Amino acid sequence: MSNSAEKSRLLVCPPDFFGIEYVINPWMEGNVHRASHELAIQQWRGFAAALEKNAELEIIAPQRALPDMVFTANAGLVLGSDVVLSRFFHGERRGEEQHFQKWFAAHGFNVHELPRDIPFEGAGDALWDHARSILWAAYGMRTELEAHPHLAQMLGAEVVSLRLIDPRFYHLDTCFCPLESGHIIYFPAAFDAHSNRVIEQRVPPELRIAASEDDAENFVCNAVNIDREIFLNRASDELKERLRAAGFRVIEMPLDEFLKAGGATKCLTLRLDEPPLRLPVKPDGERLRGKSSVEHRVLEIEGHLLDSGLLERALELSVNEGGSFRVLSFELGKERQSKSRAVIRIAAPAREILEKITAQLIDLGAVLPREEIADAELQSVTQAGVAPDDFYVTTIYPTEVRANGKWLRMENQRMDGVVVVDAEIGVDPARARCVLIRDLQIAEKIVVGTRGIRTVRDAEAREIRGRRSDGAAAGADEFTFMGAGVSSERRVELVVDQIAWELRRIRERGGKVVVVPGPVVIHTGAGEHLARLIRGGFVQALLGGNAIAVHDIEQALLGTSLGVDLQRGSPVRGGHQHHLRAINLIRRCGSIAAAVEQGILTRGVFYELVKNHILFALAGSIRDDGPLPDTQMDLLKSQAEYARLLKGAEMILMLSTMLHSIGVGNMTPAGVKLVCVDINPAVVTKLADRGSLESTGVVTDVGLFLSLLVQRLCPQPS
Repeated sequence: MSNSAEKSRLLVCPPDFFGIEYVINPWMEGNVHRASHELAIQQWRGFAAALEKNAELEIIAPQRALPDMVFTANAGLVLGSDVVLSRFFHGERRGEEQHFQKWFAAHGFNVHELPRDIPFEGAGDALWDHARSILWAAYGMRTELEAHPHLAQMLGAEVVSLRLIDPRFYHLDTCFCPLESGHIIYFPAAFDAHSNRVIEQRVPPELRIAASEDDAENFVCNAVNIDREIFLNRASDELKERLRAAGFRVIEMPLDEFLKAGGATKCLTLRLDEPPLRLPVKPDGERLRGKSSVEHRVLEIEGHLLDSGLLERALELSVNEGGSFRVLSFELGKERQSKSRAVIRIAAPAREILEKITAQLIDLGAVLPREEIADAELQSVTQAGVAPDDFYVTTIYPTEVRANGKWLRMENQRMDGVVVVDAEIGVDPARARCVLIRDLQIAEKIVVGTRGIRTVRDAEAREIRGRRSDGAAAGADEFTFMGAGVSSERRVELVVDQIAWELRRIRERGGKVVVVPGPVVIHTGAGEHLARLIRGGFVQALLGGNAIAVHDIEQALLGTSLGVDLQRGSPVRGGHQHHLRAINLIRRCGSIAAAVEQGILTRGVFYELVKNHILFALAGSIRDDGPLPDTQMDLLKSQAEYARLLKGAEMILMLSTMLHSIGVGNMTPAGVKLVCVDINPAVVTKLADRGSLESTGVVTDVGLFLSLLVQRLCPQPS
C-alpha cells in the first residue's frame, strides 16, 4: 500500500475488444487472432486489482474495432492539467485519437494538439523524470523527432531526445523506465551510441540499472512505478535483487496475452497526476521553460532527383545518421532533360549530428539556400600535423570553398583530407588546397564545419549503381563505367570489351592509365599478359608492393612464383628459396633498372616497365622479405609517391590487391575511371561503395580477365 497522502491516478481501458487484428510491431507477427480474449481479461483484472491498492483508476470506455485502445499509455502525455494528444503513426490506431480527445476535454484537461503530420505516441515515447526535471523523449520508430521541440514549447519542459534503433523496442517505455528515486531501468542496446552517451551523461553509474536482453524481452522496462513499488510483467532474480537493493518492492504481474501485442504494465496505464516540474530559475527570477537540443538546417538539392535516386539517398542518409527530415518544397522537372529542385529541412538531436548529416548531404551536392550562403569558417592550426576540432573532411568529389565572397575550387582533390585556405581579407588570388592532416603547418587556416562548402556534382548525371541511364534496371548484358556496379563472372567478356575500347581511346589521345597489380597476377600466370599491355603502350604507371616485383622477377629469372612452376602447376624442389635468391640478385645489382641494364633481367613485367620507361612505385610492408632496393619502406614517402604517379590518371586498373586498391581508391578524386578485378566480392564491393559513379567491379579470376583483355588489345599476328 502506498504511504502517499493521495493515491496516484491512472487512466486504464478495459480489454473488452482487445485482440491482435493486425501487425504494427514485431511482437504481433505470428500472433494475429492468437491472443486468448478470456485470459487477457483475467490478466487485466488481476493487474487492475493490484493497482487499486496503490492508485485510483480512471476508466475510459473501450471502443469496438479499436483493439489497441487498451494501451492507454499512448493516449497522450500529461503534465499537471495539460495533455498533449497523440498523433498515431499507424492508421490502425488513429481512430483512438478522437475518443481520447473527448475524454481529456470532459475531465478538465487543457488539450494540446501537434500538427497533423507529426507522429507522436504519448507516454509510450515520452517519460517524465521528476528527479531531474526533464522529459526523456524517443524518436526513430513511432514518434517523429520534430515533435520534441513542440513538446518543449507546449509543456515548458527540457526535452532530452533518445533514438530507438531496435524494432522490438518500438516505444521508449518498452526499453526505458525512470524511477522515482532517480534510478533508471533501461536496455542500452535499444538505443544508438549517441543516445547511450546522453543517458550516461545525465544518469550516474550507480543509478543506472541495465537490463539483460532476456529481461528486456520480458518487458521489465515497461514498468509502473508508484512510490517504492514497481509493477512489471516478469523479471530475473538478479534484476529483482538489484531493484530490492535500490529500495524497491517488485510486484510481478503476468501479462503474456498483452505481450503478444507488444505491451505490458506501463503500456496499459497512463498517469494522470504528473506533478509540475521543478524548473531552474534564472538570475532575474524567471523560470527556464521550453528547452530542446534539436537543431535544424535547411538545404537545397538540385538535379535529376527522382530518376537518379538522389533525393531518396539524401533523405535515407538523414534518417540513418540519426536525424529526421521534412521536404519543404519540391519542384519536379517535367521533361527528361529538366532538373528537379527540393528544399529540405534536416533535424538532429544535437549539433554534432546535424553537422555530420550536413557534411554528407553536401557530398551529395546539397547546398545552403542562396540567402544563407556565407564564407567558410576558418580556424588556425596551432599544432603541426593536428587539425582544429570539427574540421571538414574532404571526399573524392570536386569541392568548392567560399572565401572573401568568392567560390574557390579546391586543388589536389582526394578523400580523407582537410581544406587549407590561403586567403586574407581583401587579398587575391586566394587558394583552397586539400592537405593531409599530417602535413598541416602551424598558422595555416583550416575549414571547420560545413558553412561555405559545396560539392560540385554532375547535375546531368542520371546514372546510379545498378541502373541504366534511362532509369531502368541494368540488364545482364550491359556495362557502363557510369554505372558504379559490381559485375559477376558471367559478364566478364562484355566488361572486357568496354574496358578495351576505353583503353584504346586513352592511348590514342596520349592519356594516362595506372595499373595496381597484386602478386596474384604472377601466381595465375597472367604476368605475361600484363607485360604485353605495357609493351603495347596501354600502361603509363604501376603502383604495387614489394611482392608483385619479387614474384615477377622470380618468375623471369627462375621460372617459378613462390616456388611453383607455373607451366606444370607444381612446386619444384628447393623452390621456397627462389624468391629470396631473386631478391638477393637484384640487391647485388643495386636496383631493378640496373639488373635490366646489366642483361640479368630480360623479361617480365618489371623488365617491360624499365625498357619502356614506365614509372613505378613499390610500397613496403612489415611482412616483406628483402626488400628489393626499389621498395620504399617509409610509409609516408610511399603514399606521397603513389599520389604523384596518380596525378593525371584517366583510368586505374586494380588487379587482385585489396590493400593497395583501397589505398589508391582513397587517393583518387571523382572523374577517374576505376576498374577493380578480384575473385573476392568483398574487395570489389568496397571499392564500388566509395560512391564514385565512374567505377566498376569485376568478380573474376584476374588471370582470365587479363587474358581476355590482351586478346582484345594485343592480338597475336596471324
